[in-house]
Amino acid sequence: MDARTQYNPRTVEEVFRDFKGRRAGLIKALTTDVEEFYTQCDPEKENLCLYGFPSEQWEVNLPAEEVPPELPEPVLGINFARDGMQEKDWLSLVAVHSDSWLIAIAYYFGARFGFDKSDRKRLFNMINDLPSIYEVVTGAAKKQVKEKSSVSNHSGSKSKSSSKARAPEPQVKQTKPLELPKDDEVEELDEEDEDEHGETLCGACGEHYGTDEFWICCDICEKWFHGKCVKITPARAEHIKQYKCPSCSNNKRARP
Repeated sequence: MDARTQYNPRTVEEVFRDFKGRRAGLIKALTTDVEEFYTQCDPEKENLCLYGFPSEQWEVNLPAEEVPPELPEPVLGINFARDGMQEKDWLSLVAVHSDSWLIAIAYYFGARFGFDKSDRKRLFNMINDLPSIYEVVTGAAKKQVKEKSSVSNHSGSKSKSSSKARAPEPQVKQTKPLELPKDDEVEELDEEDEDEHGETLCGACGEHYGTDEFWICCDICEKWFHGKCVKITPARAEHIKQYKCPSCSNNKRARP
């Protein structure tokens, strides 16, 4: 099965049907088929992508070889982050990128087949009426439905009691003005930070610390690494609660 051999939808309804099919396949991979999906995302393999198809199926595979590809490609290397994050956070990260990919494909078709402003707006509204993959995977979609039903059930009683009850007046809390450090104090802090990290070496390439480069520290061995050396970006690092460098991850897998 190949995402690059699918038909090309030409109307707003056809693009939306294509969107829903791919979305259903991706949700299946991240929920009901999550164990199989987790197994297929082996960090020892090359860059892998998660594809969703209009037939509501999914597939983990290598990216398209043709450049540029016929369709927008999903994010690369989802397997590399698998063992460096909590499973829940990793699935949430894949879900966010999957949402972005679906939007990219939908608007690629819109641009290719000349959707005008009203068509694009109608397509967006149809897509926006559905919960995002991220909301489904994290449970936010169910929470929103419960909150809406709760609001509708209690709206009548609230409207009756609102005329009798009066909201308390907000209290203004007095605070002291924030004192910013002086310029010379800022310079001293910068110099201390540079001295502290100046002798730090990357655990992968052995190069010195650079203030203009992104670094990440392993929570197990406490060694520092260039983000590029261990294939971790600042955006991905925000979702990692406990980072394990490749050596510590390999040591864990090697235990009997």
